[in-house]
Amino acid sequence: MPRYKAPFHPGEPDAISPELAEKLLSVALSSGGDYADLYFEYTASGSITLEDEAVKNASRSVSLGLGVRVQAGEATGYAFTETLDDSAMLTAARTAGYIAVSGSSRAPQSLPSPTTVDTRYPIGGISLDTSGKTKVDLLRRADCAARRYDNRIQRVQASFSERHEEILIATSDGIFAHDVRPLIRFGIHVVAEDGDKRQSGSAGGGGRVGLEYFLLHGRTPEAHGQEAARVAIAMLDAVEAPAGELPVILAPGDSGILLHEAVGHGLEADFNRKKTSNYSDRVGQAVASSLVTVIDDPTYSGGRGSINIDDEGQPTGPSTLIHNGVLCGYMQDRLSARHFKVPSCNGRRESFRAAPMPRMTNTIMLGGPHTAEEIIAATPKGIFARRFSGGQVNISNGDFVFSLTESYLVENGRITAPLKGVNLIGNGPEALSRVDMLAADVELSDGIWTCGKDGQSVPVGVGCPTIRVSHMTIGGTQVG
Repeated sequence: MPRYKAPFHPGEPDAISPELAEKLLSVALSSGGDYADLYFEYTASGSITLEDEAVKNASRSVSLGLGVRVQAGEATGYAFTETLDDSAMLTAARTAGYIAVSGSSRAPQSLPSPTTVDTRYPIGGISLDTSGKTKVDLLRRADCAARRYDNRIQRVQASFSERHEEILIATSDGIFAHDVRPLIRFGIHVVAEDGDKRQSGSAGGGGRVGLEYFLLHGRTPEAHGQEAARVAIAMLDAVEAPAGELPVILAPGDSGILLHEAVGHGLEADFNRKKTSNYSDRVGQAVASSLVTVIDDPTYSGGRGSINIDDEGQPTGPSTLIHNGVLCGYMQDRLSARHFKVPSCNGRRESFRAAPMPRMTNTIMLGGPHTAEEIIAATPKGIFARRFSGGQVNISNGDFVFSLTESYLVENGRITAPLKGVNLIGNGPEALSRVDMLAADVELSDGIWTCGKDGQSVPVGVGCPTIRVSHMTIGGTQVG
């Protein structure tokens, strides 16, 4: 039996019964409310960092608690407790109800036994049950591979983080659902030096998987170490980026982070309900090139953003956001879905300490009719963007600035010199409208991304094929 299991795990002696959940929901609704839900969460996590061939830190932690939400019209009351004794849970339920008083109350529906949904992330075992030595060995393998790649690799840092999360959701409209969510992330960062030149490179991956992740082709610790070293060494010869408007070719996979930030947040329903998104009131209108179809899909097996149920207990499935350039809809949580009169399945929260809101899971642009080779060959001069670091986005108008950590010049239909100091400057909707070539080679990023919104962070996936944007502003030195 695994050591890491929630005390409320169905079948455990202290499991939350339907009767107790109904009692808490009744108290939550007793001061007036249309709806209430309970979000029980147990999370065990750990991390290890190896730096300069020595273990720098290692940690383990456990978090347990209950969040109670009550909705009364547009008003929401929220309270939480970090202990699951009856008194604390009843106080949290009563407090949430007081915050969302509407002057009327309703009884919750009776609850069935908790259902455990079929999982989209089966694992061989809980990674936390594996010895620390095994994980340190994985880090050392990546470290050695990076150093052996080239003697100019001077510094290496590798890290491994893991999480085992269980949730139990009970709602006043009759949902009683349980889910188990594993998550690992492996990362390596290196610094290469050659005289007075210094460059860094990173690689890594993970997702809702166990340690069997490292047995997959191309995902060994050695592969990650070599990839980080490859990027750092390649960038040592980088030249200054040109500036001005040029075609930009986005590599498949991680380039989806531009889609996530510049477009995805604007398609979350709360911004559109409040009419603060540049996509507000535009369902049915053309918002992108006819080549562009964008989905949010939590069903990818083992994906970092994959979930079996959302954090309001709703079964999840793919949502088509943009189809052939036309806006189809938004990502919904319960509150926004009620406003738009549509189903919801994108309510997410960081933990039991916070109320849910509409969030992305795995946001992906689907493929088109071209090949990557055709796209590159058809570009006389441009930028090939392979890896992103971060950026800034204005949700209200879609304006963005993104920095690239690995990019190359495209000349006469060929990828040539590595570039440094490249910033992509533009507008999300405008960039989507300028997609003029799209390959079929869709890739989902290898589980590294975390999304922040209103102070809450959740794991997400991004993905895309090779994409050409006909022109985008490049920040760098002036084109001669």
